[in-house]
Amino acid sequence: MTSDNTTNAQAITHILANCRTVAVVGLSPKAHRDSYHVSQYMQSQGWRVVPVNPVAANSGTRILGEVVYATLTDAVSAEKIDLVDVFRNSDDVPPIVDEAIALKLPAIWLQLGVRHDAAVAKARAAGLQVVQDRCLMVDHVRSQSQRG
Repeated sequence: MTSDNTTNAQAITHILANCRTVAVVGLSPKAHRDSYHVSQYMQSQGWRVVPVNPVAANSGTRILGEVVYATLTDAVSAEKIDLVDVFRNSDDVPPIVDEAIALKLPAIWLQLGVRHDAAVAKARAAGLQVVQDRCLMVDHVRSQSQRG
């Protein structure tokens, strides 16, 4: 889909230029997981990572040295969130998008392999910048190398 690629490209450019605090929904405390690796990389690039993981939050676990929140709503009550990065199954996306819209968050990123066209359309209609089926870390690395 060319229009989806174009829309993704515009959103990627906007997000990488304007976002610095990312709520990572589904961030695992396990270092071998993609969510952990990507979040650790974004931290190393100066981004603030806000973990959202109800199991870890309820057990009091910290991830990457950060307090973990059970929901986006909890995270927003403590932090100013620029971006929601989703590491969940595609079927779990609609309620996350609904919560992001209700919280008036500016952007949502669905990681590689995560797609939900209806939820993405709803988020875009609500004015959010949206990227789906892409890796935030890969696109960040690419943008840095293009800067030279």
